[in-house]
Amino acid sequence: MLFEFLHSKIHRATVTDSNLNYVGSITIDEEFLEKAKIREYEKVEILDVNNGERFQTYAIKGKRGSRCFCVNGAAARKVQPGDKIIIVTYAQMSEDEIKSHKPTIVQVGENNEIISYGK
Repeated sequence: MLFEFLHSKIHRATVTDSNLNYVGSITIDEEFLEKAKIREYEKVEILDVNNGERFQTYAIKGKRGSRCFCVNGAAARKVQPGDKIIIVTYAQMSEDEIKSHKPTIVQVGENNEIISYGK
């Protein structure tokens, strides 16, 4: 049997933009994707701290160093620039994998700087 567990999290990033006229996804600074071990086009869940919205989309790579978190397409209606969001991914694991698993967490500061990351 497989169980679904937290794989990675970007905690309290600030939405920098929302673009309704884009085909979909969330654009995330490439450095944040690498630190959180999120792959481009991987399914992510977005949790908006400000309004309680929760939705799924996929991640696309943004310019390294831009500190961008831009929600695109229809999901752009669910957030506002300035909102705090949590971005999470999950992984299916066996009982044996769970025993040694530690999720990767990226803590984000007020100006979308990386405060800490790791397991």
